[in-house]
Amino acid sequence: MFEHRITEDEAGQRLDKLARRLLPEVPLSGVYKLIRTRRIRVNGKRAKPGQILEAGDVVEFRVVREGGEPAARPRPRPRPLPEVPILYEDDAILVVDKPGGMAVHPGSGIQSGTLLDWVRTYLQVDESSRDFKPSPAHRLDRETSGVIVVAKKRRAMVALTETFGADRADKRYLALVKGRMARPAGTIDIPLAEHQQTARSRAERGIHFQEAITHYRVLAVGKGVSLLECRIETGRTHQIRRHLAAIGHPVVGDRKYGDFPFNRQARKDLGLDRQFLHARSLVLPHPITGETMRFEAPLPDDLIEALHRAGISWTRAQKR
Repeated sequence: MFEHRITEDEAGQRLDKLARRLLPEVPLSGVYKLIRTRRIRVNGKRAKPGQILEAGDVVEFRVVREGGEPAARPRPRPRPLPEVPILYEDDAILVVDKPGGMAVHPGSGIQSGTLLDWVRTYLQVDESSRDFKPSPAHRLDRETSGVIVVAKKRRAMVALTETFGADRADKRYLALVKGRMARPAGTIDIPLAEHQQTARSRAERGIHFQEAITHYRVLAVGKGVSLLECRIETGRTHQIRRHLAAIGHPVVGDRKYGDFPFNRQARKDLGLDRQFLHARSLVLPHPITGETMRFEAPLPDDLIEALHRAGISWTRAQKR
């Protein structure tokens, strides 16, 4: 049996989420059973799984941990961490300019050298602690550079998750695409298949399409390419890349949805080793104060060089 007092940083989370974190060896069904049978209580009283905890609450766990703490998994050999420019920082959030080529989280064969690793190193996070650990609040593709927000507190993460989930953040990207656009500006409104849908769900219910809206405007035209500013109303996986490919103007260097022969030529002509997609700016309410915040990341040197080779003039400090 043990007790856990809720700190200010832990306030606002659900009881079942806390229990899963403090009892990692217990499956979710077991957590619900412990709560239902009153072996997990809040302030000495019966509680419900979805109860929102407040600072100062005492959660009582009438359980016996068998076998002690689980053995820690061996950590992979760390990869060197590149420099990550900091755009803004306060007690609740950290905003950075993610380099192209750096994954946000581990996965798909990437175990180290991620933005998450950089964040935990920079903030000197105690990995053995069970407290909330700072983490990126949204994602960018590995090859996409630009603005990304890190939540330093649980309250900030909850608010940011709600903001991004409700598509209340103004996200703008710079994309270099194949060819010349037919119009100087436009909107792409094409539903996209849900990336996370399981094979079983597809077999039983068919493909689940989600609303996806991307607005674009042409900033410049070069040799066989166009530079666009894209604003997305919805945050679907690979939305800009999939939308631009769908209308016949794939992102230059896109290895998944792009024009592969065109990419090979662009690599020679433009010296481009990755897809030309950059998260240029982000406007959203501060997760704690509600104040409207605007963050901008300048176009990195490798993408500026590609523009110059394409006949498009651009400087690192340029804003359009």
